[in-house]
Amino acid sequence: MERRLDYPVFDADNHMYEQADAFTRFLPAEYKNLIKYVQVNGRDKLAIKNVISEYIPNPTFNVVARPGAQEEFFKNGNPEGKSRREILGEPIRSPEAFFKPQPRLELMDEQGVDRALMWPTLASVLEERLHNDPEASHVVIHALNQWMHEEWTFNYKDRIFPAPVITLPIVDEAIRELDWVVERGAKIILIRPAPVPSLKGFRSFALPEFDPFWTKVQEYNVTVGMHASDDGLTRYFNQWEGHYDDFLPFANQTGFATVQHLMSRGIFDAMASAISHGMLSRFPGLRVLPVENGSSWVLPLINALGHAYAQQPRLFEEDPVAVMRRNVWIHPFFEEDPVGLIKAIGTDRVVFGSDFPHPEGLADPVSYAKVLESLPQHDIEKIMGGNLAEAINVAA
Repeated sequence: MERRLDYPVFDADNHMYEQADAFTRFLPAEYKNLIKYVQVNGRDKLAIKNVISEYIPNPTFNVVARPGAQEEFFKNGNPEGKSRREILGEPIRSPEAFFKPQPRLELMDEQGVDRALMWPTLASVLEERLHNDPEASHVVIHALNQWMHEEWTFNYKDRIFPAPVITLPIVDEAIRELDWVVERGAKIILIRPAPVPSLKGFRSFALPEFDPFWTKVQEYNVTVGMHASDDGLTRYFNQWEGHYDDFLPFANQTGFATVQHLMSRGIFDAMASAISHGMLSRFPGLRVLPVENGSSWVLPLINALGHAYAQQPRLFEEDPVAVMRRNVWIHPFFEEDPVGLIKAIGTDRVVFGSDFPHPEGLADPVSYAKVLESLPQHDIEKIMGGNLAEAINVAA
Protein backbone atom coordinates (compact mmCIF):
# COMPACT_ATOMS: atom_id res chain seq x y z
CA MET A 1 0.00 0.00 0.00
CA GLU A 2 1.36 3.39 -0.98
CA ARG A 3 1.66 6.08 1.65
CA ARG A 4 1.49 9.78 0.89
CA LEU A 5 1.98 12.86 3.01
CA ASP A 6 0.45 16.21 2.11
CA TYR A 7 3.77 17.48 0.76
CA PRO A 8 6.76 16.10 -1.17
CA VAL A 9 9.31 14.18 0.89
CA PHE A 10 12.93 14.19 -0.25
CA ASP A 11 15.30 12.13 1.90
CA ALA A 12 18.92 13.34 1.94
CA ASP A 13 20.35 10.12 3.37
CA ASN A 14 19.37 6.79 1.86
CA HIS A 15 21.88 4.03 1.20
CA MET A 16 22.38 1.27 -1.31
CA TYR A 17 24.17 -1.89 -0.31
CA GLU A 18 26.77 -2.68 -2.97
CA GLN A 19 26.87 -6.06 -4.66
CA ALA A 20 29.98 -8.16 -4.26
CA ASP A 21 31.40 -7.15 -7.64
CA ALA A 22 30.86 -3.41 -7.19
CA PHE A 23 34.60 -2.72 -7.06
CA THR A 24 35.73 -5.46 -9.45
CA ARG A 25 33.23 -5.73 -12.32
CA PHE A 26 34.91 -2.93 -14.26
CA LEU A 27 38.35 -3.07 -12.70
CA PRO A 28 41.08 -3.21 -15.39
CA ALA A 29 42.91 -6.51 -15.68
CA GLU A 30 46.19 -5.08 -14.44
CA TYR A 31 44.45 -4.20 -11.15
CA LYS A 32 42.50 -7.44 -10.77
CA ASN A 33 44.30 -8.43 -7.56
CA LEU A 34 43.85 -5.04 -5.90
CA ILE A 35 40.42 -5.86 -4.44
CA LYS A 36 39.53 -9.35 -3.23
CA TYR A 37 36.88 -11.07 -1.17
CA VAL A 38 38.43 -13.70 1.10
CA GLN A 39 37.12 -16.18 3.64
CA VAL A 40 38.14 -15.73 7.26
CA ASN A 41 36.71 -18.28 9.71
CA GLY A 42 33.84 -18.92 7.32
CA ARG A 43 32.98 -15.24 6.84
CA ASP A 44 33.47 -13.07 3.77
CA LYS A 45 35.95 -10.24 4.25
CA LEU A 46 37.25 -7.51 1.96
CA ALA A 47 40.97 -7.37 1.25
CA ILE A 48 42.48 -4.24 -0.30
CA LYS A 49 46.04 -4.63 -1.57
CA ASN A 50 46.11 -7.96 0.31
CA VAL A 51 45.25 -6.31 3.63
CA ILE A 52 42.01 -7.55 5.17
CA SER A 53 39.74 -4.75 6.39
CA GLU A 54 37.20 -5.13 9.18
CA TYR A 55 35.87 -1.60 8.59
CA ILE A 56 32.64 -3.12 7.24
CA PRO A 57 32.20 -6.44 9.09
CA ASN A 58 29.95 -8.00 6.43
CA PRO A 59 30.94 -6.52 3.05
CA THR A 60 28.49 -8.68 1.05
CA PHE A 61 25.46 -7.30 2.97
CA ASN A 62 23.51 -10.52 2.49
CA VAL A 63 22.61 -10.44 6.17
CA VAL A 64 22.44 -7.06 7.91
CA ALA A 65 21.15 -5.41 11.04
CA ARG A 66 17.53 -4.39 10.63
CA PRO A 67 16.83 -0.77 9.69
CA GLY A 68 16.44 1.44 12.74
CA ALA A 69 17.77 -1.17 15.16
CA GLN A 70 19.66 1.54 17.07
CA GLU A 71 16.94 4.16 16.92
CA GLU A 72 16.02 3.95 20.60
CA PHE A 73 19.70 3.85 21.54
CA PHE A 74 20.31 7.19 19.85
CA LYS A 75 17.08 8.73 21.13
CA ASN A 76 17.25 7.61 24.74
CA GLY A 77 20.76 6.33 25.38
CA ASN A 78 21.60 2.96 26.89
CA PRO A 79 20.64 3.04 30.60
CA GLU A 80 20.75 -0.76 30.84
CA GLY A 81 24.31 -0.89 29.49
CA LYS A 82 23.46 -3.33 26.70
CA SER A 83 26.18 -4.56 24.37
CA ARG A 84 26.14 -3.52 20.74
CA ARG A 85 24.98 -7.01 19.78
CA GLU A 86 22.07 -6.80 22.22
CA ILE A 87 21.08 -3.41 20.86
CA LEU A 88 21.19 -4.55 17.25
CA GLY A 89 19.10 -7.65 17.91
CA GLU A 90 18.50 -10.35 15.34
CA PRO A 91 19.81 -9.58 11.85
CA ILE A 92 17.69 -9.83 8.71
CA ARG A 93 18.35 -11.07 5.21
CA SER A 94 18.63 -8.09 2.89
CA PRO A 95 15.69 -7.67 0.51
CA GLU A 96 16.25 -6.83 -3.14
CA ALA A 97 15.24 -3.22 -2.44
CA PHE A 98 18.55 -2.69 -0.68
CA PHE A 99 20.44 -3.62 -3.87
CA LYS A 100 18.30 -2.55 -6.85
CA PRO A 101 16.59 0.73 -7.84
CA GLN A 102 13.16 -0.44 -9.01
CA PRO A 103 12.41 -2.50 -5.88
CA ARG A 104 13.71 0.46 -3.89
CA LEU A 105 11.22 2.76 -5.58
CA GLU A 106 8.41 0.40 -4.61
CA LEU A 107 9.64 0.43 -1.01
CA MET A 108 9.88 4.23 -1.06
CA ASP A 109 6.25 4.36 -2.19
CA GLU A 110 5.27 2.24 0.80
CA GLN A 111 7.26 4.52 3.09
CA GLY A 112 5.89 7.78 1.68
CA VAL A 113 9.28 8.94 0.39
CA ASP A 114 9.00 10.68 -2.97
CA ARG A 115 12.70 11.15 -3.73
CA ALA A 116 16.00 10.24 -2.13
CA LEU A 117 19.71 10.77 -2.44
CA MET A 118 21.30 7.31 -2.59
CA TRP A 119 24.75 6.97 -1.08
CA PRO A 120 27.04 3.96 -1.41
CA THR A 121 27.87 2.11 1.81
CA LEU A 122 30.98 0.00 1.22
CA ALA A 123 32.66 2.79 -0.76
CA SER A 124 33.61 4.53 2.48
CA VAL A 125 36.33 1.91 3.02
CA LEU A 126 38.30 2.70 -0.12
CA GLU A 127 40.08 6.02 -0.01
CA GLU A 128 41.70 5.73 3.40
CA ARG A 129 43.06 2.29 2.62
CA LEU A 130 44.47 3.42 -0.72
CA HIS A 131 45.90 6.70 0.53
CA ASN A 132 49.46 5.64 -0.35
CA ASP A 133 48.54 4.70 -3.93
CA PRO A 134 46.79 7.65 -5.63
CA GLU A 135 46.68 6.04 -9.08
CA ALA A 136 45.00 2.91 -7.73
CA SER A 137 42.52 5.06 -5.81
CA HIS A 138 41.38 6.75 -9.03
CA VAL A 139 41.15 3.44 -10.89
CA VAL A 140 39.03 1.72 -8.24
CA ILE A 141 36.75 4.73 -7.78
CA HIS A 142 36.10 4.86 -11.52
CA ALA A 143 35.32 1.14 -11.53
CA LEU A 144 32.86 1.68 -8.68
CA ASN A 145 31.19 4.55 -10.51
CA GLN A 146 30.86 2.42 -13.64
CA TRP A 147 29.16 -0.26 -11.57
CA MET A 148 26.88 2.28 -9.90
CA HIS A 149 25.84 3.77 -13.22
CA GLU A 150 25.10 0.36 -14.70
CA GLU A 151 23.09 -0.83 -11.70
CA TRP A 152 21.42 2.37 -10.45
CA THR A 153 22.14 5.12 -13.00
CA PHE A 154 22.88 8.56 -11.51
CA ASN A 155 19.27 9.69 -11.86
CA TYR A 156 16.72 6.92 -11.64
CA LYS A 157 13.33 8.17 -12.87
CA ASP A 158 13.93 11.60 -11.30
CA ARG A 159 13.31 10.01 -7.90
CA ILE A 160 16.53 8.29 -6.85
CA PHE A 161 19.74 10.27 -7.18
CA PRO A 162 22.79 8.04 -6.56
CA ALA A 163 25.99 9.88 -5.63
CA PRO A 164 29.09 8.82 -7.58
CA VAL A 165 32.40 9.19 -5.76
CA ILE A 166 35.12 11.61 -6.81
CA THR A 167 38.55 11.10 -5.29
CA LEU A 168 40.96 14.03 -5.49
CA PRO A 169 44.64 12.98 -5.17
CA ILE A 170 45.42 13.63 -8.86
CA VAL A 171 43.51 16.76 -9.90
CA ASP A 172 43.43 16.01 -13.63
CA GLU A 173 42.04 12.54 -12.92
CA ALA A 174 39.42 14.04 -10.59
CA ILE A 175 38.32 16.42 -13.37
CA ARG A 176 38.15 13.54 -15.84
CA GLU A 177 35.94 11.57 -13.42
CA LEU A 178 33.75 14.61 -12.81
CA ASP A 179 33.25 15.03 -16.56
CA TRP A 180 32.33 11.35 -16.84
CA VAL A 181 29.69 11.31 -14.11
CA VAL A 182 28.11 14.64 -15.05
CA GLU A 183 27.82 13.55 -18.69
CA ARG A 184 25.79 10.61 -17.34
CA GLY A 185 23.37 12.71 -15.34
CA ALA A 186 24.87 13.02 -11.85
CA LYS A 187 23.16 15.69 -9.74
CA ILE A 188 25.40 15.24 -6.71
CA ILE A 189 28.91 13.93 -6.16
CA LEU A 190 30.48 12.41 -3.07
CA ILE A 191 33.69 14.02 -1.85
CA ARG A 192 35.32 12.58 1.27
CA PRO A 193 35.42 15.29 3.98
CA ALA A 194 39.07 14.71 4.76
CA PRO A 195 42.55 15.87 3.76
CA VAL A 196 43.53 14.57 0.34
CA PRO A 197 46.43 12.09 0.23
CA SER A 198 49.41 12.31 -2.08
CA LEU A 199 52.80 10.67 -2.26
CA LYS A 200 54.18 13.65 -0.33
CA GLY A 201 51.57 13.62 2.45
CA PHE A 202 48.15 15.16 2.96
CA ARG A 203 46.62 18.54 2.12
CA SER A 204 43.20 20.17 2.18
CA PHE A 205 40.87 19.93 -0.80
CA ALA A 206 40.25 23.67 -0.30
CA LEU A 207 43.77 24.80 -1.22
CA PRO A 208 44.28 26.62 -4.55
CA GLU A 209 45.88 23.60 -6.24
CA PHE A 210 42.37 22.11 -6.44
CA ASP A 211 40.81 25.22 -7.98
CA PRO A 212 40.70 23.73 -11.52
CA PHE A 213 38.49 20.97 -10.13
CA TRP A 214 36.18 23.32 -8.22
CA THR A 215 35.96 25.56 -11.30
CA LYS A 216 34.45 22.66 -13.21
CA VAL A 217 32.13 21.70 -10.33
CA GLN A 218 30.77 25.25 -10.23
CA GLU A 219 30.42 25.37 -14.03
CA TYR A 220 28.52 22.10 -14.02
CA ASN A 221 26.30 23.34 -11.16
CA VAL A 222 26.54 19.93 -9.51
CA THR A 223 26.11 19.65 -5.74
CA VAL A 224 29.01 18.63 -3.49
CA GLY A 225 27.92 15.92 -1.07
CA MET A 226 30.23 15.22 1.85
CA HIS A 227 28.95 12.06 3.46
CA ALA A 228 30.57 10.74 6.64
CA SER A 229 33.24 8.13 5.98
CA ASP A 230 36.58 6.95 7.27
CA ASP A 231 38.20 10.37 7.26
CA GLY A 232 41.59 9.26 8.55
CA LEU A 233 41.25 10.83 11.98
CA THR A 234 41.91 7.42 13.48
CA ARG A 235 45.57 8.02 12.74
CA TYR A 236 45.40 10.86 15.28
CA PHE A 237 43.07 9.16 17.76
CA ASN A 238 45.32 6.10 17.83
CA GLN A 239 48.12 8.23 19.24
CA TRP A 240 45.99 8.66 22.35
CA GLU A 241 44.72 5.08 22.41
CA GLY A 242 47.95 3.24 21.66
CA HIS A 243 46.44 1.40 18.68
CA TYR A 244 48.07 0.87 15.30
CA ASP A 245 45.52 -1.17 13.41
CA ASP A 246 42.47 -0.68 11.17
CA PHE A 247 39.67 1.74 12.05
CA LEU A 248 36.76 -0.38 13.33
CA PRO A 249 33.72 1.90 13.53
CA PHE A 250 31.34 -0.93 14.41
CA ALA A 251 33.41 -2.59 17.11
CA ASN A 252 32.83 -1.83 20.78
CA GLN A 253 34.51 1.52 21.23
CA THR A 254 36.32 3.04 24.15
CA GLY A 255 35.04 6.04 26.04
CA PHE A 256 37.71 8.22 24.44
CA ALA A 257 36.78 7.13 20.93
CA THR A 258 33.08 7.73 21.63
CA VAL A 259 33.75 11.25 22.90
CA GLN A 260 35.91 12.03 19.87
CA HIS A 261 33.21 10.77 17.52
CA LEU A 262 30.62 12.99 19.19
CA MET A 263 32.90 15.99 18.74
CA SER A 264 32.44 15.73 14.93
CA ARG A 265 36.03 16.74 14.40
CA GLY A 266 36.16 15.53 10.79
CA ILE A 267 33.33 17.59 9.36
CA PHE A 268 34.16 20.59 11.58
CA ASP A 269 37.67 20.67 10.14
CA ALA A 270 36.46 20.04 6.58
CA MET A 271 33.97 22.92 6.67
CA ALA A 272 36.42 25.18 8.52
CA SER A 273 38.93 24.54 5.74
CA ALA A 274 36.43 25.06 2.91
CA ILE A 275 35.58 28.46 4.39
CA SER A 276 38.85 29.61 5.97
CA HIS A 277 41.07 28.53 3.07
CA GLY A 278 38.81 30.61 0.83
CA MET A 279 37.44 27.86 -1.42
CA LEU A 280 33.83 28.90 -0.90
CA SER A 281 34.73 32.53 -1.49
CA ARG A 282 36.61 31.78 -4.71
CA PHE A 283 33.66 29.61 -5.79
CA PRO A 284 30.57 31.21 -4.22
CA GLY A 285 28.23 29.18 -6.41
CA LEU A 286 29.19 25.84 -4.83
CA ARG A 287 26.48 24.07 -2.85
CA VAL A 288 27.95 21.86 -0.12
CA LEU A 289 25.85 19.24 1.64
CA PRO A 290 27.44 17.41 4.60
CA VAL A 291 25.33 14.28 5.17
CA GLU A 292 25.28 11.89 8.13
CA ASN A 293 27.55 14.25 10.01
CA GLY A 294 24.81 15.59 12.29
CA SER A 295 24.71 19.19 13.44
CA SER A 296 26.62 19.28 16.74
CA TRP A 297 29.52 20.93 14.90
CA VAL A 298 27.48 23.79 13.41
CA LEU A 299 27.16 26.29 16.25
CA PRO A 300 30.74 25.77 17.52
CA LEU A 301 31.99 26.41 13.98
CA ILE A 302 29.84 29.52 13.58
CA ASN A 303 31.11 30.83 16.91
CA ALA A 304 34.75 30.13 16.00
CA LEU A 305 34.40 31.72 12.56
CA GLY A 306 32.72 34.76 14.04
CA HIS A 307 35.40 35.27 16.69
CA ALA A 308 38.23 34.74 14.20
CA TYR A 309 36.72 37.24 11.77
CA ALA A 310 36.21 39.81 14.52
CA GLN A 311 39.83 39.49 15.59
CA GLN A 312 41.55 39.03 12.22
CA PRO A 313 39.25 40.14 9.36
CA ARG A 314 42.22 40.47 6.98
CA LEU A 315 42.67 36.68 7.12
CA PHE A 316 39.34 36.15 5.34
CA GLU A 317 38.15 37.17 1.89
CA GLU A 318 34.66 37.87 3.28
CA ASP A 319 32.58 37.28 6.41
CA PRO A 320 33.07 33.53 7.00
CA VAL A 321 29.74 33.12 8.83
CA ALA A 322 27.96 34.61 5.84
CA VAL A 323 29.83 32.15 3.62
CA MET A 324 28.64 29.22 5.69
CA ARG A 325 25.05 30.44 5.60
CA ARG A 326 25.26 30.87 1.84
CA ASN A 327 27.03 27.70 0.75
CA VAL A 328 26.43 24.94 3.31
CA TRP A 329 23.27 22.88 3.89
CA ILE A 330 22.93 21.00 7.20
CA HIS A 331 21.53 17.52 7.90
CA PRO A 332 20.83 17.20 11.65
CA PHE A 333 20.38 13.75 13.13
CA PHE A 334 16.87 12.88 14.29
CA GLU A 335 18.07 12.42 17.87
CA GLU A 336 19.59 15.87 18.01
CA ASP A 337 17.55 19.06 18.39
CA PRO A 338 16.71 20.13 14.83
CA VAL A 339 14.22 22.72 16.08
CA GLY A 340 16.84 24.33 18.30
CA LEU A 341 19.27 24.40 15.39
CA ILE A 342 16.66 25.97 13.14
CA LYS A 343 15.93 28.67 15.69
CA ALA A 344 19.65 29.48 15.72
CA ILE A 345 20.46 29.43 12.00
CA GLY A 346 17.08 29.58 10.22
CA THR A 347 15.17 27.11 8.10
CA ASP A 348 16.50 27.50 4.57
CA ARG A 349 19.68 25.43 4.91
CA VAL A 350 18.36 22.46 6.91
CA VAL A 351 17.40 19.12 5.31
CA PHE A 352 16.08 15.84 6.64
CA GLY A 353 17.74 12.48 6.15
CA SER A 354 16.82 9.07 7.55
CA ASP A 355 19.98 6.98 6.94
CA PHE A 356 17.69 4.16 5.78
CA PRO A 357 18.28 1.19 5.78
CA HIS A 358 21.19 1.43 8.22
CA PRO A 359 20.62 0.33 11.82
CA GLU A 360 21.61 3.74 13.20
CA GLY A 361 18.93 5.44 11.10
CA LEU A 362 15.13 5.53 11.08
CA ALA A 363 13.07 2.46 10.26
CA ASP A 364 10.24 4.79 9.17
CA PRO A 365 11.92 7.71 7.36
CA VAL A 366 9.00 10.15 7.43
CA SER A 367 8.76 9.82 11.22
CA TYR A 368 11.47 12.50 11.21
CA ALA A 369 8.65 15.01 10.69
CA LYS A 370 7.45 14.34 14.25
CA VAL A 371 10.43 16.20 15.73
CA LEU A 372 9.49 19.23 13.62
CA GLU A 373 5.84 19.44 14.71
CA SER A 374 6.31 22.69 16.65
CA LEU A 375 7.44 24.51 13.50
CA PRO A 376 5.16 26.27 11.01
CA GLN A 377 3.88 23.90 8.32
CA HIS A 378 5.74 25.80 5.59
CA ASP A 379 9.04 25.25 7.41
CA ILE A 380 8.33 21.55 7.90
CA GLU A 381 7.70 21.14 4.19
CA LYS A 382 10.97 22.90 3.32
CA ILE A 383 13.00 20.74 5.68
CA MET A 384 11.31 17.50 4.62
CA GLY A 385 11.90 18.14 0.93
CA GLY A 386 11.92 21.64 -0.48
CA ASN A 387 15.36 22.67 0.77
CA LEU A 388 17.01 19.55 -0.63
CA ALA A 389 15.37 20.07 -4.01
CA GLU A 390 16.98 23.51 -4.05
CA ALA A 391 20.32 22.13 -2.84
CA ILE A 392 20.65 19.67 -5.73
CA ASN A 393 18.97 21.98 -8.25
CA VAL A 394 15.89 19.95 -9.15
CA ALA A 395 12.26 21.03 -9.23
CA ALA A 396 10.55 20.98 -5.84
